[in-house]
Amino acid sequence: MFRQVRTLGVMGGTFDPIHYGHLVTAEAVRAEYGLDQVLFVPTGQPAHKPAGGYTEAKHRYMMTILATLTNPHFEVSRVDIERPGTTYTIDTLHDLSTLYGPDTQLYFITGADAILEILAWKNPEELLRLCTFVAATRPGYDLSRLEQQLGDLYRRHKDRIKVVEVPAMAISSTDIRQRVRLGRPIRYLVPETVAYYIYKNGLYGATQMIVDGNLQLQGDPPC
Repeated sequence: MFRQVRTLGVMGGTFDPIHYGHLVTAEAVRAEYGLDQVLFVPTGQPAHKPAGGYTEAKHRYMMTILATLTNPHFEVSRVDIERPGTTYTIDTLHDLSTLYGPDTQLYFITGADAILEILAWKNPEELLRLCTFVAATRPGYDLSRLEQQLGDLYRRHKDRIKVVEVPAMAISSTDIRQRVRLGRPIRYLVPETVAYYIYKNGLYGATQMIVDGNLQLQGDPPC
């Protein structure tokens, strides 16, 4: 079931794992544009990664659920996970447009570099017809890159391409996975519920640390 909304943020991504950068970005865009809801959509089979080069969808979905539980404006969708085959943004937007109906305006939230890639894919005009793209950037990002690389597409649809600066964009899922492998702490990079899920399920080469019957995060002092 879903509740009817007028403006819906759509945050797609592998979320391997989801981290505070994703959450801060979603909330910043929600506040900036007064969105009724932000829907996190974990990718099923990422188009840009080889098979086996990402964590099972069930784990990425559960981490996204755990990370978003406390925000009443955040929800998580299985639409990409349940669709067979490779995940493409155009399919995600078609499915959500059908599900939520023509009265809901979609805002697709992603990083500025990702927008440059997405709008270079098939049918970029249709993507921009289906939703407004919101590019989350680090402070100081050279915004001229968008116009230079998208060219006429940007000039024709610049009212459908928005930019929001988000300091926490510096956090990286790749870095978090590496820190876990190296036994370095990830506290304050991901919600505590996500950190415990990672260690409890041995994701990214994590090693469980049990002290007095309690699961401890890597880098935690023994209790």
